[in-house]
Amino acid sequence: MGNPEGARSFEERRQGPVLRRREQVQPGTTDQRLLDTEGDSEWVHTDPWRVMRIQSEFVEGFGALAELPSAISVFGSARTPVDTPEYEAGIRIGKALVDAGFAVITGGGPGAMEAANRGAREAKGISVGLGIELPFEQGINQHVDIGVNFRYFFVRKTMFVKYASGFVVLPGGLGTLDELFEALTLVQTGKVTRFPIVLFGTEYWSGLVDWLRNTVVAQGKASERDLLLFHVTDDVDEAVSLVTKETGL
Repeated sequence: MGNPEGARSFEERRQGPVLRRREQVQPGTTDQRLLDTEGDSEWVHTDPWRVMRIQSEFVEGFGALAELPSAISVFGSARTPVDTPEYEAGIRIGKALVDAGFAVITGGGPGAMEAANRGAREAKGISVGLGIELPFEQGINQHVDIGVNFRYFFVRKTMFVKYASGFVVLPGGLGTLDELFEALTLVQTGKVTRFPIVLFGTEYWSGLVDWLRNTVVAQGKASERDLLLFHVTDDVDEAVSLVTKETGL
């Protein structure tokens, strides 16, 4: 049968702004090499140079995003299939946020992220994607107008919070949960203020909310008021209304 027209038959990986294909693809990721404690003492001599690379990522991110208008970061699974209710909800959320005066920031990948970027683009708003170097290639989806690829997760996560006025979180996996709890921790500890967090999809999120209430809070690991740090809804208009009300737009 052969490959369909336009299909990619070779390995490809992005490392920050660098694209490697075929035999030039290197194993592992930049984050992995930074955090790996195995090996000899060569890291003593190379880590100071990594600081320069980390600094450059902050500079590139700040430079690309500094002039964004008020924005909302939308998170969700890269595995959300097209033409599903979750994907359609992402499109509607992206459009509604633009109509409310926001730019839309996502992780730049496929699935729910692509849906929100698509909605923002179709509404003629600013569609931003912040990608990350991974062992498997995702790439920036076609609906992103401003895209930045990062090597380091912690730099990327800083950009999500610094240039957003709030989060809308669609059903997602471990990466989505990582971003959600990072934001909740920043709000709980007062590192950021006036930062609304909306979980979209009551059926998906209800188990997590019940666990927080009946286990984490019940055992004194968090306070009852911490449950007020986020809102849960199935309504696109309500989700946008919540971030609009709390951000003052």
